[in-house]
Amino acid sequence: MNALRYAQCWEDADVLVSALAVRPGGTYVAIASAGDNALAMLAAGPARVIAIEREPAQLAALGLRVAAYRALAHGELLALIGSRPHDDRLGLYARCRPALDDDARAYWDARPGAIRAGIGGAGRFEGYLALFRTAVLPLIHSPSTVRELLACDDAERARFYDERWDSLRWRLAFRTFFARPAMSALGRDPRFFAQADGPVSQRLLARIARSLRDDDAGANPYLRWILTGAHGAALPLALRAESFDAIRDNLDRLEVRRCSLEEFADGYDGPAIDGWNLSDVFEYLDEASYEALLARIAAASSPRARLAYWNMLVPRRRPESLASFLAAREDIAAPLRARDRVPFYGDFVVEEAR
Repeated sequence: MNALRYAQCWEDADVLVSALAVRPGGTYVAIASAGDNALAMLAAGPARVIAIEREPAQLAALGLRVAAYRALAHGELLALIGSRPHDDRLGLYARCRPALDDDARAYWDARPGAIRAGIGGAGRFEGYLALFRTAVLPLIHSPSTVRELLACDDAERARFYDERWDSLRWRLAFRTFFARPAMSALGRDPRFFAQADGPVSQRLLARIARSLRDDDAGANPYLRWILTGAHGAALPLALRAESFDAIRDNLDRLEVRRCSLEEFADGYDGPAIDGWNLSDVFEYLDEASYEALLARIAAASSPRARLAYWNMLVPRRRPESLASFLAAREDIAAPLRARDRVPFYGDFVVEEAR
């Protein structure tokens, strides 16, 4: 089985669910990735969430999460993910194991070390972030400085960042570690940069600087994981206590399909789709392929269905050739973009079927 690329979803589920206006009775499609955001959509009570993914390891990540919601209490789920400390994650896994299919069971049985460490850190990308956190960040800032940043209130955060955090060493180390060569070798598949132009690390530095300086990093689950390797009390939508029972109660409404987005759009013959969680898949396609796939998605959508997707390094927005099929909803996207807590993305796009 292939290696796990992502052990968590690195898109803000609060922004996603608001953008799609997920409602009871609707039918939605989600790029599965590690499963968090497809599960977060279940908390709103839709009739159906179809999670699509072609990578077996990603399906194993989703499968173990589903089993954990069925078999564990909320605090135990957090422990298995790695959001909270725990002394016996293998024991938690043993309780989830009977609910896994054969492929997912074989995948996780072969990785006891990843389970002991918390499955939320088991992906290639999370390993890259852990390398930064454990090998690079300590050369720049002490653990006490990290804790101080996370504890800053609104009145002192910008000053702390400018005077204590934003050193020349921080900027140089970040630009080196998150440059295209290092990320291609250690963090992301090199083909994910095929459509990207210009320097990567400079753009990422500006985005994470804005998050650390202007937002409450201590309450941001994504920044807390990057800086500490755990969520603590700051949890993404799918892992919050108020979401747990609703997700568990609606697990039977989750349908998992092993296929690409293109295969799904071409072969789907069910009820029209009311919303699409498309992650950042479009920026890996050239413009012609993006336009063609967007047209097929529009054709499978119900009237006023919404599409939500992110751009990290490659700008992708509905071309004018599809204006009669899809409307740009910048009125929805702009306020959500402003409160997006994941620091990697340059744009968040919402479009609506006419």
